[in-house]
Amino acid sequence: MKVAIIASPYPLEEAPAPPLGVTYVAAAFEAAGAEVKIWDYIVNRYTPEKLKAQLDAFQPDAVGATSVTLNFPPAAEIVQTVKRYNPAIVTMMGGPHVSFDADETLKNYPGIDLIVRGEGEKTIADLTPVLRDPSAWEGIKGISFRRNGEIVHNAPQDLIEDLDTLPLPSRHLLPLSRYMALGYPISIITGRGCPYACIFCQGRRMVGKKPRQRSSQLVVEEIEHIMSYGITRINVADDLFTANKQKVREVCDEIHKRNLKLGWSAFARVNTVDKETLEIMRDAGCDAVSFGIESGNPEMLKRIKKGITLDMARAAISLCKEVGILAHTSFMVGLPGETPETLQDTKEFAADLGRRGALYGYHFLAPFPGTTVHDELEKYDLEILTGDWTKYDANSAIVRTSQLSPEEIERFVAAYDAEIDEGWQKQVRGYREGTNPPEEDMKVEGYFRTLFVYRLLSEDLIEKCGTFMGNAIVEDTIKELCRRIAGLAADTEAKLIEKTIRDFIAKGYVKTKKEGGTLVWYWTHNNKVDQLQ
Repeated sequence: MKVAIIASPYPLEEAPAPPLGVTYVAAAFEAAGAEVKIWDYIVNRYTPEKLKAQLDAFQPDAVGATSVTLNFPPAAEIVQTVKRYNPAIVTMMGGPHVSFDADETLKNYPGIDLIVRGEGEKTIADLTPVLRDPSAWEGIKGISFRRNGEIVHNAPQDLIEDLDTLPLPSRHLLPLSRYMALGYPISIITGRGCPYACIFCQGRRMVGKKPRQRSSQLVVEEIEHIMSYGITRINVADDLFTANKQKVREVCDEIHKRNLKLGWSAFARVNTVDKETLEIMRDAGCDAVSFGIESGNPEMLKRIKKGITLDMARAAISLCKEVGILAHTSFMVGLPGETPETLQDTKEFAADLGRRGALYGYHFLAPFPGTTVHDELEKYDLEILTGDWTKYDANSAIVRTSQLSPEEIERFVAAYDAEIDEGWQKQVRGYREGTNPPEEDMKVEGYFRTLFVYRLLSEDLIEKCGTFMGNAIVEDTIKELCRRIAGLAADTEAKLIEKTIRDFIAKGYVKTKKEGGTLVWYWTHNNKVDQLQ
């Protein structure tokens, strides 16, 4: 059994970490005995021609993709392209969007054979032995499919009680060198489940309301495995890492016991942290914590069932500053019943937290399928204005309330963005004029470097520019490679291009190989795997 898992195209501007869900899915198929490949189109350019070449080379029995709402349309189209190219391939999708929109997905996308709903690993274990036999699918919990023209939704799959039984995510199948070039952290989970009931969140329905924890030993063994690739920054992607303070202590103690030196961040709630817990996290390498505050209006917090108060938020931010951890706070605009007054409350409260040392920003409500606000819309003062899933990126207003139009909601965020942009443009001018302090120059150069790396990856510029005929001298080809790339990325300074390319070469992300009489520059898969080959 050969299975290809697609990491669907995702906007690099959204700062995607190496996809954790995809690697858990791949690991579940590997554990079930399948030969698995991940075709990553997040940090590689997607084209139908590239997909077809990969299909021809691997000859998979099944192809699956996961997606969130934002990137569901391109993911679904890729899966349908597979089906059109070879109807014998079993095509699948999983992830939060299709888990809560399975009926519409199967109605509207005839090239998708089946949907894996919810937590997928146990379903994959049951499904893999009969994947090529649709007549046996009726006995598999957690899937939806078509039978004789009718859509069938099997019973839901039970949640996995013991997360320690899960295999480690198959990160060895990812092009880690490309992600390391971007500099984004690797995500891990220490548990699943969230006991809270925020009306805008899918998490509770996707992975359950009861927190399930992995053992601290296995968590830190996974961290060690990640560090063996040369990665030293991690993000704990649990919905709520601080749900169990004893487990936080155990994980941090295990990091100390193994003398691991790394930086990491985590998501938390303001009502689940205290000074002792934050100090324990800090001493184990945690330097940033993200809190979703959502609103500065007390009644709004009750309406969205956030379960926190403004005083809790103030206290948590002050504690972070006291212990030396950077607090990131996010606020959501366009919530049900939003008014000019509630937005003003949020603006004033966010600024207050900023004075207490927190970074803060705004994003727009995106009512995803599976959330209470989407599925019970009639209960709220809210109108959803579009069913175009590509608009569900939290970067624009796609709702209105009785007192606020989408234009008014967007103007609120635009005013904040303009303030931030004014300071940023001042830093950019200082960079170009040579008047910035060194730390500001590093920030500006890092920004432009990241934009360049986005382009390098998404347009396959190394692949386009990196072939040299004849007896080429490597050093000479570096200069010519940079010159060719500069011709395609004219908005990037040539010195930054060369500095970045040489850095990637020094780190082993980009190397040369001989193909006949040709020298070719290429991205390595990841240093650990490449060294073993």
